[in-house]
Amino acid sequence: MIAHPKTWRIKSLEELADVQTGLAKGKTGLEDPVTVPYLRVANVQDGFLDLSEVKNIQVGRGEMDRYRLRQNDVLLTEGGDLDKLGRGVVWHGQIELCLHQNHVFVVRTRSELLRPQFLALLTASPYGRRYFLGCAKRTTNLASINATQLKQFPVLLPSVSEQDAMASLLGAWNAVADALNARLEAGRSRRLGLIQQLLTGQTRFKEFEGQAWQNLALGEILTFEPRVVTKPKGAFLAAGIRSHGKGVFLKPDFEGDDIALDELFQLRTDDLVVNITFAWEGAVAIVPPEADGALVSHRFPTFTFKRGVSFPGYFRHVIRRKRFVHELGLVSPGGAGRNRVLSKSDFLRIRVELPSFEEQQRIAAVLDASDREIELLQKQLGALKEQKRGLMHNLLTGEVRVKGEGRRQKPESGVQNGRQRVHGRENEAEL
Repeated sequence: MIAHPKTWRIKSLEELADVQTGLAKGKTGLEDPVTVPYLRVANVQDGFLDLSEVKNIQVGRGEMDRYRLRQNDVLLTEGGDLDKLGRGVVWHGQIELCLHQNHVFVVRTRSELLRPQFLALLTASPYGRRYFLGCAKRTTNLASINATQLKQFPVLLPSVSEQDAMASLLGAWNAVADALNARLEAGRSRRLGLIQQLLTGQTRFKEFEGQAWQNLALGEILTFEPRVVTKPKGAFLAAGIRSHGKGVFLKPDFEGDDIALDELFQLRTDDLVVNITFAWEGAVAIVPPEADGALVSHRFPTFTFKRGVSFPGYFRHVIRRKRFVHELGLVSPGGAGRNRVLSKSDFLRIRVELPSFEEQQRIAAVLDASDREIELLQKQLGALKEQKRGLMHNLLTGEVRVKGEGRRQKPESGVQNGRQRVHGRENEAEL
């Protein structure tokens, strides 16, 4: 149990709230059915709701009334992947009529004892995570909790005024996180638009207008160039490729005894490398400088780009397109998984539309800038979440106390900088 101020009480959630399970899959043969939107686990993110893709379900009118979401309901996820276990967020009526599925619990707190915003913060805190992971039913990387376990959740219970003050303080972090998430989604959307326009020639730079693109096979662009080396004795730098266009990952100090091969192959910066076993799901990458000299097995053939014909930085974006991954699937015959092996000869017959070398460089520069913007926002969001976790720990252990004034505190003018008055002093965090 977490250390906490002596004045705080601990009560089970069922003493403070009503817990309701959700709606099972749609039924057939309903009388007077109604089609309405409903929320799934995928909609409940870490501290916010993702309403970009809300499904509809057909229900009877009685079920509609029973499972209808109400203002200030706390939505808690039953499980799924480990990081989705016990996610909590407050419903503010974003959709006028909306239900919830059976993998999303609804908790209706008795607000004179437990504020919904405070409960959502508590379940998302390290304290809440430890409880849910400790009692969850697990299978490999999946986990789930049931209604009984949720009702037994031991709620740390400061006064409602202090709950309000905590929620107000952490709400400042949430507001900044929401803004960053919005910018991140906008950046991703812009990138998709740029890819569609620039990699298809729909949008051209003025200096290249009128210049025709070539339709070339990869064999006219790439040269198969394996660099055979004897397996080193002892540890060495090894590499692998992530699926879905997520690039190369490194395995420092890989022990040679862990692989039963006498010969390996060396990567060089700007090589194109593909995993022949999982090419069908986008396991292809351009080698970054940090992977220069790393060793791979024969399952990772490497290709170099012909000078003046193709620019590696341009192809880093081409190989991540769904169309290119589809082509990789077509040249990877067989069943699922490890039975689908890429044919290197057929791989080199894949055709791509290619602008001039100079236009490739210009396109790559624009798309690289878009990627850097997205990467920066992701890092900022990650840092913000770490700050929030640390603040939550300090608040829930009582190391930092906030003034409870019997009402929700209004954010100060410095809220964009994560600033809030705490016991007569300022607690600042750089955002």
